[in-house]
Amino acid sequence: MALNNTYDARLVQQETAVGAGAQILLLALLGPAIGMGPAGWVTGLVFAVATWAVLSRALHRSRLRSFGPANRVTLGRAVLVGGVTALVADSFESAPPVSLLVALTAVALILDGVDGKVARRTGTSTALGARFDMEVDAFLILVLSVYVSTMLGPWVLLIGGMRYVFVAAARVLPWLNAPLPPSTARKTVAALQGVCLLLAGADLLPLPATAGVVLLALGLLVWSFGRDVLWLWRTSRVRSAAAEAGVIEEARLKESVASPVTEQVEAMLEAARAA
Repeated sequence: MALNNTYDARLVQQETAVGAGAQILLLALLGPAIGMGPAGWVTGLVFAVATWAVLSRALHRSRLRSFGPANRVTLGRAVLVGGVTALVADSFESAPPVSLLVALTAVALILDGVDGKVARRTGTSTALGARFDMEVDAFLILVLSVYVSTMLGPWVLLIGGMRYVFVAAARVLPWLNAPLPPSTARKTVAALQGVCLLLAGADLLPLPATAGVVLLALGLLVWSFGRDVLWLWRTSRVRSAAAEAGVIEEARLKESVASPVTEQVEAMLEAARAA
């Protein structure tokens, strides 16, 4: 049995290595085609190695026996995001190929709706898969924010950085780690971030209209995060109040049980003294 577990673990780890290889192959295709500079190469390679290392560690800790078809789709999206990241990094040295950047981003965004459906249809939904999908989404939004910020200003980085600020705050405020109820509005707002940033990056609209689209995306994101934080705060207060009420009730119960016993002991001591 131990041999089977080891064999399965090796197969899962091999899939992450294939993903890293696919990332390097994509860079090898993009590099000569667009004349990618050192910044793009280094950033793309770092992304590939970091993704492989983090995902391999997460798989080892979760002990999944199979990588699963949905995770393969997400890994494919991660490869595309790595390509987008390399192109954005290269854009600081030379004019980026906007059409290629838009194409890679568009495919990555479209596939975002595929991996979840595949997981549900094949019965392979896992906590690791959901987290992997979420991290790929978050990083793509961050990279797109960096790119669009060169056109509209650093305020656009608020879109890409908001989730990471939330995660950092949760380390200080544990009540932010509580699970949130499912929300169609939250999913819709998250999906719109990528669409709006892609539209802005495609440079199809006049600058004021582009700024308006991105401002709308930021406003919706602030509303979504604000609503969730408020819900988590209220829920934490309710739970704290319930916990305090439970402690008080337990103390009262112990007191009510102890009172008759105490009275009986005192009566026995009084009788002994009288005798």
